[in-house]
Amino acid sequence: MARELPHLAVLAAAGALALALPAFAALKVGAPAPDFSAPAYLAGEPFTFRLADALEQGPVVLYFFPAAHTPGCNLEAHLFSEAIDKFKAQHATVIGITAGNVDQLAAFSKETEHCGGKFPVAADPGAKIARQYDALLKLKPGWSDRTSYVISPSSTIAAAHSDLNPNLHVKAMLDAVTALEK
Repeated sequence: MARELPHLAVLAAAGALALALPAFAALKVGAPAPDFSAPAYLAGEPFTFRLADALEQGPVVLYFFPAAHTPGCNLEAHLFSEAIDKFKAQHATVIGITAGNVDQLAAFSKETEHCGGKFPVAADPGAKIARQYDALLKLKPGWSDRTSYVISPSSTIAAAHSDLNPNLHVKAMLDAVTALEK
């Protein structure tokens, strides 16, 4: 038993390190952004989000998140909600998309502590869109990874940020949208 403890500690440390390492988005800057449409909610109201339509208005910040009503995803949605006016000032559309807990998106989209009705969230059953964007969560197959993209109006990837830590996604995407304006 005493010999197993160091082995378990090494495995636990390796697992923690794997979780702490950032993921890397496969879609590179300049790559074409796959077009999609998806069932979405804004302030609890259902509609169909179409990437092509949103790009007619300006850049799109597409952020994938693992699942509604989970701690990191709650925080990330709240941070995007707090910064939404800065994105709108740059004529950018923000859309969150997830393959996890899709049955909870209507409520998630309107709750003040999350999206607060300020931007839509879309369902990705079966993670089909996440797969196109190489944003699959390796630790939980079938769920979206935490990967954010800025898509330029010409439908190309302008920026990508992958990291399970939700704290830096908003800043990275806002900086990228601002750089498009220059």
